[in-house]
Amino acid sequence: MSDFDLVVRGNIVERDRIITDGWLAVREGRVAARGVGAAPSAREQVDARGMWVMPGVLDGQVHSGSQANQEGLGWASRAAAAGGVTTMVEMPYDDPEPVASRPQLEDKISRIESECHVDVACYGTLNDQHGLEAAAGLIEGGVCGFKFSTFEASPNRFPRVEEDILMEAFRLIAPSGLACGVHNQDQELTRKNIKRMVEAGDTGWDAFLRAHTPLIENLATSAIYEIGAQTGARAHAVHVSLSRGFEICNMYRQAGHKASIETCVQYLMLNHEEHTRRFGAKTKHYPPIRPKAEMDLLWTHIANDECTFVSSDHVSWGLERKQFDNVFQNSSGGPGLETLLPAFWTGCAEHGISPTMVVKQLCWGPAQHFLLEHRKGTLNVGADADIVIVKPETYRFDPSNSLSAVTWSSFEDREFQVRVEATYVRGQLAWDGKTVRNAAGDGQFIRPHKAGELS
Repeated sequence: MSDFDLVVRGNIVERDRIITDGWLAVREGRVAARGVGAAPSAREQVDARGMWVMPGVLDGQVHSGSQANQEGLGWASRAAAAGGVTTMVEMPYDDPEPVASRPQLEDKISRIESECHVDVACYGTLNDQHGLEAAAGLIEGGVCGFKFSTFEASPNRFPRVEEDILMEAFRLIAPSGLACGVHNQDQELTRKNIKRMVEAGDTGWDAFLRAHTPLIENLATSAIYEIGAQTGARAHAVHVSLSRGFEICNMYRQAGHKASIETCVQYLMLNHEEHTRRFGAKTKHYPPIRPKAEMDLLWTHIANDECTFVSSDHVSWGLERKQFDNVFQNSSGGPGLETLLPAFWTGCAEHGISPTMVVKQLCWGPAQHFLLEHRKGTLNVGADADIVIVKPETYRFDPSNSLSAVTWSSFEDREFQVRVEATYVRGQLAWDGKTVRNAAGDGQFIRPHKAGELS
């Protein structure tokens, strides 16, 4: 009888090294042993020599429920498996009601455990309906962080939280050690600019960028970190598209505050002059896709290891929400679960950055940030056997075969340098390079460890 359920051989990529011709042995869903050279026997042997073997990706910003009756957890989790994402970190802004109370969280957990093909961790939020006192129940229920916004995208689903209320929420959450993530956008300046431009008929493909000036993002980013400094909470800006945002974060870090920062792969791989001109509203995100010069600056912060993690900000809007000539009428966001890993890997390769940075930014970084590193983000012995096999292959991305709820992408026709060959979730094959192989409900809800218990 074999000692192990599964052995995978290949070039193992970790956050600090690459092990040529290494092997991983899996027993009962966890990494049980590892080494180099000759591998032990197992019930199943996977020979991936010549390919990359890395930990499963944690996508730290997924909106599967932002549009009712459209995608949802289960469908999104299929796209995640195809993209090498073994843990989705779900945003709380579901339609019609955000997850702002313990009963709503429990309902979401039940859907995760009946519908999902990959594991899922959950953000919570707080709102007027359930009050700030709901924080305690959400923390006990297992949220991995809290999300707020300085801009009202939707009065009920995605409200603005004013700075004094945000400060009190941070103060309540701080003792838990969970991060307080905030959508960084100054509401008054945004609305003033859009009103002026709409009245002038200035609503074409390039207007969204001009309406959302760097000041709009940077003022809000500064406020987030200052509220963190005032309360001792872990303050996190969830989608920074500007080099100045990293400079601001570094200022607070150097002063000893708990500041973290995230960017999204689209800000690293798409630029205004080329991609927004070509794809128009498909590339409408918030923050906007920036000019190439700004995109290039962001890569210097990646290379300096100043980013906490990189995410996709996945949301599967149908193209009916992206078809208006007035750019301000179109929805912000787009699908990204299947492109996060190949796009970021390709970007690192194009900038001469080691694949170890892929693991830092897509695996270890988000696992540590959300207090999930006791199980996720690594291939150390004892960790969940979330394993992705990545095949070196040059191709142009075709979204028509996407497993998400929509078959369009702002990465359409972008050349990628790697393809996800296989995805294992806790040692079980979830994606074989062509087909989702595991069942709905094989995914689990993942709870964070308590802050400080691993130190």
